[in-house]
Amino acid sequence: MASSQTSQTSVQSRSFRSVAAVIALCWLAVFFDGMDVNIYGATMPHLLADDGLGFSPGIAGTVGSWTTFGMLIGALLAGTLTDWLGRKPLVTASVVLFSLGSAVCALAPSAGVFGAGRFVSGLGLGGLMPIGLAIVAEFAPPRRAALATGLLMTSYHAGGMAATGIGLAVAPEHGWRWVFWAGVIPAVIAVPLVLKWLPESPGVLYAKGRTDAAYAVADRFGLDRPGTTEAPQAGAKGRMSAIGALFAPGTRWATPLLWIASFAGLLLVYGVSTWLPELMRASGYSLTSSVTFLMVINAGGIVGMLVAGRTADRFGPVKVSAIWFVLTACGAFLLRTHLPLGVAYAVVFLTGVWLFSAQTMVYAATARVYAPAERATGLGWVTGIGRIGAVVGPSLGGAVVAGGNAGLGFTTFAVAAVLGATAITLVPLARRGRPARSVTPAPAQTAA
Repeated sequence: MASSQTSQTSVQSRSFRSVAAVIALCWLAVFFDGMDVNIYGATMPHLLADDGLGFSPGIAGTVGSWTTFGMLIGALLAGTLTDWLGRKPLVTASVVLFSLGSAVCALAPSAGVFGAGRFVSGLGLGGLMPIGLAIVAEFAPPRRAALATGLLMTSYHAGGMAATGIGLAVAPEHGWRWVFWAGVIPAVIAVPLVLKWLPESPGVLYAKGRTDAAYAVADRFGLDRPGTTEAPQAGAKGRMSAIGALFAPGTRWATPLLWIASFAGLLLVYGVSTWLPELMRASGYSLTSSVTFLMVINAGGIVGMLVAGRTADRFGPVKVSAIWFVLTACGAFLLRTHLPLGVAYAVVFLTGVWLFSAQTMVYAATARVYAPAERATGLGWVTGIGRIGAVVGPSLGGAVVAGGNAGLGFTTFAVAAVLGATAITLVPLARRGRPARSVTPAPAQTAA
């Protein structure tokens, strides 16, 4: 009895300070994820200007879609396999993959080889995100999961700002290839830190029969000791069971709605990240100003993550995501017209506040819909299916830019935001009257 009370006290006292190392490692990995994704958009004008590479707006859009198609595959595989192979091995593999892809891009003699490099990067980039989200959802302090998710995702936009800064500082004078060489840095910095310091999920350790190790990690970070309800099932049967649980009575209608919301959100995130500089140039802004817009929108994204996370912990991630999607539609619609430069910066900043955190709150809502044993799989499929939107976004943007109609591009993004708002709003209605998916923590025991 005393042992059980000790466990409950430990969980209740879990704070950001006690799990700071875990969140910091995930933050660093996703920082490099954001840097690698945004390097492409930051170097786009220079890639298009390189006659030897053979890029055109249409080819650039196709290459962007190859990247996000790799992300789709990576997310689905990682989200399904992470409960079997473990969080740490897949985080490591993901970072190595997108660093390797960046090296291929830096050496690419043609658009085809460059596209292959971006596909390899996409496999790693897509795999990292659902795993990082699952780790943070598991280790986050009680009642602070949305804020922890938002805090994690600030790293993506910090990485985007770093990519833009590197692009502005390096590409004009030294060429775009050196910018992609910077994308190899994650393998040198992040991988050793992850291997040494990132803890494995207690539930995964328990499922592998490593009960003592599972209890040790849970006790160290103030988590409930895992039991059979928290641990994922082992083997291929367990993988299929986790996928089937996404369509159980409590989630069968919420799951496709989350997929649609993620589709719309990632169409926005990757469409805007890839094509915002070129769309702003088509609207009449200078090259330098157009690239700077990418940094401004990512700065807005950082602010938005913190605001949305705190707000969602109070009012719920579904409400915040829906409102943020609507505000994103308003911001995208305003950008259809040529605004004074200062006003344009302000609108782009505010649109960044809403756009990126609208999608992040879809992830926070997903973490609440699924039970712990299914959470990584659920997040993997929400991000993976959402990557279809990430595939569509860059291709759609390329077609619009090739047609010279920036206004149509911003209108398309506004429509996608309305679709996302509608889908996420319907999630609670889809779960109304369904059985609650509650999980009873296993009683604490003395490790054998």
